[in-house]
Amino acid sequence: MHKCEVCFRHCALEEGQTGFCGVRACVNGEIISLNYGRITSCALDPIEKKPLRHFLPGSKILSIGSYGCNLRCPYCQNSAISWSKEAMQYAKTAEVMTPREIVEIALKCKTRGNVGIAYTYNEPLVGYEFVRDTARIAHENGLKNVLVTNGTAGEKVLEEITPFMDAMNIDLKAFTERFYHDLVKGDLEMVKAFIKEAEKLCHVELTTLIIPGKNDSEKEMHELAEWVSCLDGKIPGRQIPLHVTRFFPQFHMTDIAETPVNMVYRLAETAREYLEYVYVGNI
Repeated sequence: MHKCEVCFRHCALEEGQTGFCGVRACVNGEIISLNYGRITSCALDPIEKKPLRHFLPGSKILSIGSYGCNLRCPYCQNSAISWSKEAMQYAKTAEVMTPREIVEIALKCKTRGNVGIAYTYNEPLVGYEFVRDTARIAHENGLKNVLVTNGTAGEKVLEEITPFMDAMNIDLKAFTERFYHDLVKGDLEMVKAFIKEAEKLCHVELTTLIIPGKNDSEKEMHELAEWVSCLDGKIPGRQIPLHVTRFFPQFHMTDIAETPVNMVYRLAETAREYLEYVYVGNI
């Protein structure tokens, strides 16, 4: 039995077994990622779409993703390429690319305003080895690296990638263990620990999707924003940008109506009691 140390699950795997994320497996007595270089999505996006507002605004970034995720958000907008049954089937035929090939594409896109590579769409850190290897080569070629993550990865993973990472957007999905445990099958404390370390090492912005009846109380937003404001990393916690975004029913959560616009604005105002930069999204 071999234990995967990437995230809070610590999956114990026997030879040939694959972990909860659908990516990390025990092969020849070693835990490896099965999705190395398997690209399911690739697009040149505005950097604000990550979303990042205080990192190279107005630029574009080559966004790539693979398959696999260690959470189970019932409202996942990328389930078809991330962790659904369809995603796992598609992954078997996904194009395999080397880190250098990805960097070459990113360099060619510089004429279209590209500044680097964003690792996104699925949970990139379940296959952190590909992120690390690609980011290293990108860094050597003067490109920026951006990570979009749910933040449920351990210190070892963070140490592997941060020497080459320039910015991150981290999902702080809610601020209660109940939400993380019951709704998305995650671990709030690991996310908080990840944010604390990451914001000491590179530019960090946070995103919270507001779901009616799940994480929409003013009390919870007070606690979330106050916690962020007390962080002490590369910039004062009060200056960490927070994106408060609107939920729309999708995937397995179509029984809840979209977030009222006034609720998003109200919670953004609550966050501004503690934070200088709060943005609303999906309005």
